[in-house]
Amino acid sequence: MKHTTILLLLLGYVAVLTTGIHAQEGLPTLVITTSGPLNAQEKVDAHLTTKGYDGPIGIKLRGNSSLAFNQKKYTFETRDGNGKSHSVSLLGMPAHSDWVLLAPYNDVSMLRDPLAFKLWRDMGHWGPRTVMCELTMDGDYQGIYILCEAIKRGKNRVDISEMKASDTNGRALTGGYLLRIDTFNDDDATFTSKVPGIGEGSMSSEVIWSCIYPKKKKLQPEQLDYIQRYVDTVEQVIQSDSFADPTKGYACYIDVPSFVDYFIHTELSLNADGYKRSAYFYKERQKKNGSGGKLVAGPVWDYNLAYGNCNFANANNPEAWCYEGASNNPTPAMWQRLLQDITFRRAVKTRYQELRQTVLSDQAINDFIDRQVQLLAQATDRHFKTYPELLVSEERKQQLDQQNQANPFGAFPPFGAFPPFGAFPMGAFPPQGNFPPTDSIIPPFGVFPMGEFPMGAFPPQGAGFPPMGNITFDAAGMFAAYRVSSYDEEIAALKQWISDRLSFLDRNIARFDTDWQPRIQPLVEKKAPFPFVQVKN
Repeated sequence: MKHTTILLLLLGYVAVLTTGIHAQEGLPTLVITTSGPLNAQEKVDAHLTTKGYDGPIGIKLRGNSSLAFNQKKYTFETRDGNGKSHSVSLLGMPAHSDWVLLAPYNDVSMLRDPLAFKLWRDMGHWGPRTVMCELTMDGDYQGIYILCEAIKRGKNRVDISEMKASDTNGRALTGGYLLRIDTFNDDDATFTSKVPGIGEGSMSSEVIWSCIYPKKKKLQPEQLDYIQRYVDTVEQVIQSDSFADPTKGYACYIDVPSFVDYFIHTELSLNADGYKRSAYFYKERQKKNGSGGKLVAGPVWDYNLAYGNCNFANANNPEAWCYEGASNNPTPAMWQRLLQDITFRRAVKTRYQELRQTVLSDQAINDFIDRQVQLLAQATDRHFKTYPELLVSEERKQQLDQQNQANPFGAFPPFGAFPPFGAFPMGAFPPQGNFPPTDSIIPPFGVFPMGEFPMGAFPPQGAGFPPMGNITFDAAGMFAAYRVSSYDEEIAALKQWISDRLSFLDRNIARFDTDWQPRIQPLVEKKAPFPFVQVKN
């Protein structure tokens, strides 16, 4: 027994040493060398060197408002020697050709996206895998990044059937499709929901869906017609009088467990964009026996403005509900309608209380955060030296608090403070693609939602933005609900906010099968109050 104890102690000591050595290795590095300036439209030839890969890629900028940040986001594909997309495994993640480098610029914790994705995976769904890393581009250190799987169809990603051009009838027509509610561009096949969205103060009630797989250039008219009619049926059935009927209601058309989990996940995060931006769904092909083929909610994406890190859309109030909508983009009405069914609410309660004992326990969440903080420990100083504006002095925090109180748009000046469009030379804007060509018409405001517009339209601080009296453009705090002076302070704030949010959900979801009722907003058609604007040189 004595020898066994000594052996166990020695093994434990070796394990500690091994863990310590691993921790001292630091984050993996990515070194990218580009062949020319990057833009947000076309991928530029480049070369990536990292552990396990040394080869060609194509890379471009990504994002909307984030294009104004000093730290940029990127999309890239790995390529073969002929410049064609080529699947490879990067830093231990399953092989694919499409990847994303998320810049956690306006998330000082740098953990909100990895946390959200991990929770979704732990809840039993596919969610993007992530690896924290440090990026050097063209010889310049760019800080800590999140190397992330892109949301794409594939065996190791969204595992739905491959659609062929010939799949235009019968069972083959029923799937698979990958859909998204978000901003869109000319490369997306879109359709407008027949059910108006909800939200207080939204300029428009239009909810725009995009079919992102199959892509527009390969999507057949019969396929677009089918998936649009299916989504129309789902949304209209949910709004019908018989929506809760188990034989002809919504349960015939949607994968209820995924919608239950998506609701819990979104409400925990209180994501400012929840349900209405970066909201993904997919539909697999129906099985030969007629089962399956329902609309599935997920995967999840874009949580840098979640978990209390946002100054609009009630997103910093741990006692708000995300499904009720806010003053930015319209929220799909199906979520508030689903909550009117006590069967759905009971399913939410049962699932939530189960998850609180495992995936969503305070300890599980805090343990993940602590592990990530330890992983980042050696790199945080370099990151904040590169972007010193992310941490502010106590005096500066007070100034920003006063500025935010005087201006509901945070650090961004009121619209009345802007000079006319002629005062902004077109060269000061980001690369073409964030705005339509100058001889075209600006799309409806569902495309440029007021929750973020025109943040992404203006250059970062120091790039020629005109002064606005005593108000300065603070890109780092553009959406921030609060500012911190240290990384430790940010982690403490994140943990406290999540704790407060879970307490709110605990109290309310416990009542879901008794006296709790959702606040109902009527479905009202709303259009932007002014016409399209012709942009000219």
